[in-house]
Amino acid sequence: MTTTRGRIDKRQAILEGAFTVFAREGYAQACVQAIAREAGVAKPTVYNHMTDKATLFRHALEAAARTVLDERIAALEPLTAPGDDLRATLEQVAGRLLGLHTDGRSCALRRLLYSEVTHFPDILDIVKDSGPDRLTRALADRLARLALAGRLRAADPDLAAEQFLALLLGPLEARTQLGTRTLADAELRAIATSAVDTFARAWDLS
Repeated sequence: MTTTRGRIDKRQAILEGAFTVFAREGYAQACVQAIAREAGVAKPTVYNHMTDKATLFRHALEAAARTVLDERIAALEPLTAPGDDLRATLEQVAGRLLGLHTDGRSCALRRLLYSEVTHFPDILDIVKDSGPDRLTRALADRLARLALAGRLRAADPDLAAEQFLALLLGPLEARTQLGTRTLADAELRAIATSAVDTFARAWDLS
């Protein structure tokens, strides 16, 4: 049991270390020795867990994408019991999603995806499986429950979720200059408020 736990912990450390090094140096410049040093393990240990650098890269991106997704789905939790002020709850959720979308891990993940997708076409599917589609479905589920409770006029919760996320996240690539510019909290709040304003008018919040 201890041996298995230790192997899992080392694998996690390797994946986190690999993502940190790939994000900092890019795939081409990253070396396994630097990844081992970042992870706090010996270089042979990296190869014991991952056969080569390309395999490590794919697994590191998949693990990072899964972490990002888990955090974003957790951010939707207030919508399960929004209380009397649904609009305020939506703004709370919107603000949290914006914060997560613009944090260091998320920005690094997108930069790696943009820079390496031509060399690793499969990483688009790897990240997508743990990314936007699942977040949209999770949000649609919560909006459907609100519609059933009469809190939201959403005959098509999937479309409502898609539009909400588009209103919220659409401006960010330009505003953050592809993740290279940090947005002030006030600017993030303004984006969240504007997105909820438009969404509320379109879907008749109550």
